[in-house]
Amino acid sequence: MKSALIVVDVQNDFCEGGALAVAGGADVAARVTDYLRRRGDRYDTVVATRDWHAPLPDTNDGHFAADGDPDYVTTWPVHCVAGTPGAEYHPDLVLPERTVHVVKGESRQDYSGFQGRIVDPPDDRQLAGLLLARNIACVDVVGIATDFCVAATAVDARRGGATIVTVLTDLTAAVSAPTAIKALTDLTARRIRLEESR
Repeated sequence: MKSALIVVDVQNDFCEGGALAVAGGADVAARVTDYLRRRGDRYDTVVATRDWHAPLPDTNDGHFAADGDPDYVTTWPVHCVAGTPGAEYHPDLVLPERTVHVVKGESRQDYSGFQGRIVDPPDDRQLAGLLLARNIACVDVVGIATDFCVAATAVDARRGGATIVTVLTDLTAAVSAPTAIKALTDLTARRIRLEESR
């Protein structure tokens, strides 16, 4: 069966020192790079997603907490604004040349990479259509954050027709332990595998 690795939102703003830093984010960048160096040839397709939000006063459909404190569940500080350094991949993340790049959250509240658009190489399809056309049956998901965009991307990979979807938990970082536990429990209930990378 053909397989894909989806690297979710390993961006400067989600790593230490960023606008919405997740503890361990930079370590995830380095570990994903090491994993790709060791095991990248096992994948037929590698995909990398990025948040790519519009700047204020656009709240990205309420995603940015413009008029108060964010609750870190449904509203967030301004982060990953398109074209800014915070929206770029973390410098420790090294992706293969053949990587398919997806941006999401353009004036919207996208969490899943399957809601975004493919920008490189240019493609009019969304991610589900591309993976279907490439006969991808197995999808591994890594990145930031376990409890939000990683989980949403894994769920949509399953909905999109992948036979086996696995979150490689040691290659992720979460916003908080309680929301991570809830998300991982939900993924298990949806028959999404939770494994460590090998």
